[in-house]
Amino acid sequence: MAIGNADIKELELRAAKCRRNVVRMVRSGGAGHMGGAMSCLDIVTALYFHAMNVDPAEPKKEGRDRFILSAGHKCMAQYAALAEAGFFNKAELDTYGKLGTHLPGHPDMNKLAGIEANTGALGHGLSIAVGMALGLRGNTAATPPRVFVIMGDGELPEGSNWEAAAAAAHYKLDNLIVFVDDNGLQISGPTTEVMNMEPVADRFAAFGWKTAEIAGNSMAEVISLLNRLPLEKGKPSAVIAHTTKARGLSFAEGKLDSHYWKPKGEELERAEKELDEAIRRLGEGIAARGGVV
Repeated sequence: MAIGNADIKELELRAAKCRRNVVRMVRSGGAGHMGGAMSCLDIVTALYFHAMNVDPAEPKKEGRDRFILSAGHKCMAQYAALAEAGFFNKAELDTYGKLGTHLPGHPDMNKLAGIEANTGALGHGLSIAVGMALGLRGNTAATPPRVFVIMGDGELPEGSNWEAAAAAAHYKLDNLIVFVDDNGLQISGPTTEVMNMEPVADRFAAFGWKTAEIAGNSMAEVISLLNRLPLEKGKPSAVIAHTTKARGLSFAEGKLDSHYWKPKGEELERAEKELDEAIRRLGEGIAARGGVV
């Protein structure tokens, strides 16, 4: 059965569970690109549990929406959501970082159901997505498939992105929606210091895209945006989502060393405790209003 729409509180609970899945993978592998995975997880959760036409029982079904994680090093976010949605058994999360795992350090479509393309070499995802969107444009389904992309702000300087952006506008791909996970930090420092690409929305607009800016860790804002797509008929949509690195872990939020996190001391236990408490609190709130947890 396909995944249906969920309300804001249910989605916030899903996102908390996905963040807990990320920490579970870090425990397994001993380290990982946690910061960016956490910053984009509200968007990833909203896509899988609210917006996208996907079915864990039939991952390759005709007419499905596509999701491309251009910033492939943030793959723990996608793995967390796929596990939560039932694409694979959660026990697989405990193989992260181990020999023979189906959850490598970058997404691999040959190893895991639900992965649409191999990504990780930054700047490639948007080009892949443009080709997919162009190929799907002639689909005659009642609800034509869409292609969703999450890019990192640190990959924007790659020139291939802007070749793809120009092509998307030229071909009027309004079935293409890009979220830029704008958390302000990349592996070597603040993005504005490494290579300043601001104002990002204006850059996409100059290439012919319709743009919007949201608080990317506000589930309400993410859902509101998703419910009004495309932003303009005949134009691809670029959403600049202002987020916080390592969102959900109080001691790591907005810190550069959370980009590739190797927990020190009792940090892992603290992360697990914080997220377990968030899940408990959100679950109790839903139950109190008669919802199903």
